[in-house]
Amino acid sequence: MPTLLKVHGSQNQFFILDQTSLEQPLTDPELRQLTQRITNPQTGLLGGADGVLVVDKPFRDGSQAQMRVINADGSEATMCGNGLRTVARYVASRDHLDQFKVDTIDASLRVRKQDDLAAGVPAFAVEISPVRFNKEALPFDNLGHDRLLDTPAPEIWPQLRFSAIAVPNPHLISFVDRPALQDDVLGVIGRRLNGENPYFSDGVNVNFAHILGQNQLFVRTFERGVGFTNACGTGMSATSLAFVLLHPDQASFDQPLDVFNPGGKVRTIVHYQDQEYWIELIGNATFTHRITVDEAALHQGNVQEADCQIMDTGEQEAYQAFVDQLPKLNLVN
Repeated sequence: MPTLLKVHGSQNQFFILDQTSLEQPLTDPELRQLTQRITNPQTGLLGGADGVLVVDKPFRDGSQAQMRVINADGSEATMCGNGLRTVARYVASRDHLDQFKVDTIDASLRVRKQDDLAAGVPAFAVEISPVRFNKEALPFDNLGHDRLLDTPAPEIWPQLRFSAIAVPNPHLISFVDRPALQDDVLGVIGRRLNGENPYFSDGVNVNFAHILGQNQLFVRTFERGVGFTNACGTGMSATSLAFVLLHPDQASFDQPLDVFNPGGKVRTIVHYQDQEYWIELIGNATFTHRITVDEAALHQGNVQEADCQIMDTGEQEAYQAFVDQLPKLNLVN
């Protein structure tokens, strides 16, 4: 019988489904149906999740596996940094490797095992790329600019400045003060730009960032297709790039940045090599549950806890101990 994994990166929670372990892979409609049902926070499996990470055979030479990201609403994301760390750990264990490449829609990305963040908290580093700034890459329109980089955009919100960066997931970033993290401006903007709107036709992930100090950030994200999440790996990566570009007195290329989020903390390193930007995202890859399920139930999208064998790995306790020793920032309600 196949096994699902319940996993998280910085409390950005997913289920991992390895299609290569099935007698018959799920079709795309079946994947959407399964995801929408098991990720539901009220009626889903183990309290739901932000999406399903589908592991499949690679389609580019030199890669070990493919990762697809199905959001909770059934849409497909281009990439997921927090999710890629957990997929990297899964494939590393499955294939007995410490570093390799994983195919995503836009690129083959380097991943590698790291030292544990703390006792019982496995960690992986993953590549976030390619990076684009042009409006067609996100896409956006009707904002009076071909590129947003610390740019006023009163059409979106007065008195805030925005940067738009695709990594390749589309991200809109604003550096804000502490009170702005605690009101609902982020939610209002996120819901508006991910509904029918004249600016971001495909929706966009919206990030509010607060500078904590030298090489330190706090990032809160309203994620396209999901809503508020505990963390967004590509969001923290895009925001780290904006931090280095816009605040060079407080952040530098090729230097580790500590990025805090409501789910914990990651580390990022922003690189500029061969006239290209890329970001290294380093953080936990935690497996909380192993779920043995009948394959027919996966195809039917009818996975009930009562019909599964569920094993708690105990890793969440170790991760929580790691989070508990982090500085108490109290930046969001």
